[in-house]
Amino acid sequence: MSNHLAIATVTATLQRMLQTAIQISLEGARATTVRPNEVGGATPQTGVNIFLYQVVNNHTLAQNAEMRNRSGRMGETKRWVSALDLHYMISFYGNEIELEPQRLMGSVIRALTDQRVLTKELIDDTVADSNFTFLADSDLMEQVEEINIIPLDLSLEDLSKVWSVFFQTPYNLSVAYRATVVMIPGETPSEKALPVRSRQFGGIVPFFNQPKIDRVISLAGQFEAILSDSTLLIEGKHLKSNITEVWIGEMQLTPTEISDTKIKLPLTSLPAESLRAGMQTLQVLHRNLRLIPTSANNGAGTNPTSSSANQMLPLNKQSTLSSAVQSNVVSFLIRPRVTKVSVSKWQGAIDEPRVAEVRVRTDVTIGRKQRVILVMNELSTENPAAYLFEAAPRRTDSVWITIPIKEVKSGRYLVRLQVDGAESQLTVDTNRNSPTFNQFIGPKIVIKEPI
Repeated sequence: MSNHLAIATVTATLQRMLQTAIQISLEGARATTVRPNEVGGATPQTGVNIFLYQVVNNHTLAQNAEMRNRSGRMGETKRWVSALDLHYMISFYGNEIELEPQRLMGSVIRALTDQRVLTKELIDDTVADSNFTFLADSDLMEQVEEINIIPLDLSLEDLSKVWSVFFQTPYNLSVAYRATVVMIPGETPSEKALPVRSRQFGGIVPFFNQPKIDRVISLAGQFEAILSDSTLLIEGKHLKSNITEVWIGEMQLTPTEISDTKIKLPLTSLPAESLRAGMQTLQVLHRNLRLIPTSANNGAGTNPTSSSANQMLPLNKQSTLSSAVQSNVVSFLIRPRVTKVSVSKWQGAIDEPRVAEVRVRTDVTIGRKQRVILVMNELSTENPAAYLFEAAPRRTDSVWITIPIKEVKSGRYLVRLQVDGAESQLTVDTNRNSPTFNQFIGPKIVIKEPI
């Protein structure tokens, strides 16, 4: 994580990086960081302007960071963490007759395509630059999370609103990018109350022993991947009570196989469209029977766990927490499974690397804001090639995703998909009579030789 200078450090790093890029293309061009309506003044200016016009909270990454802090594994003692996405408008100025703005735009897009991540070295060099002495105390380079630079697909209407409402100046040739994510922790230290000597609820009903989760693994084995159709094995202490609920994120399930030390929970009991690849949070809650509304008890005052297996209950987690004994929160990773893959839109001449589109289908929905990376490894024993390609931003959630690839040599490739760091698995040949026994055999695609 980083201190209060993180936002300014990101802007300065971008400015310094783009200054280097545009100088090569157009001598004398300058990279500035002023409001667009202040560029140039009375004299036309040739250059690029980087302006931070919006800061958006990234709630998902903030919650993950706070959960790590509360677990104590990261050694953090600060209470709250802000995860920020920085939205930049990059505009271009110069002699329109000689197409200088368009030439500068090409240089910037090329630079940001090659440098999708603000590396520690780039940030170090910026902080050490004598032009940015005011950033001397910045510690952004110590942030664990990568800062990715992603192009934004703004519509003409969105661009018009930004220029006319925010900047209140005539439109100039421009593109928008997002820097994600910048982590800024608070300075107030955490607090811990004195231990409770007796556990009572409203002075009437005593709590059961507080549940504690030790680990969440696949029922298939400790080192087996957790997939969309896996059964979770939750191990811990004091897991069973009159009413035991398991919450995965904001989704609540009532399991049927419960003991004091183990809970079995099939993920197939969740609606298929609700599953996402990546890091998930899980918590066990014990609710007091006397505080459950009659409708939740089916009007009989009996334990609802006797109802159909893994019933989804339409409850709100925040309202449930006030009437429940809570376990610790544990994380687990759901891996996507590639169910179909194809290649289309071939381009490329003979003896040249190929350009194409790879279309992948997974068994879980991919969120439009999730980061997706295609991993390709050539099936060859002689200097096998390997490639990584990141998917462009998407407008909707979908089980299908299309990733453009380029500069890929012809051959057969194994394909994996990383969704927010959760990587799909490769298929292993288990046929002992096969020449590829115990080797990876799929999913795979073929990058064809030009015809």
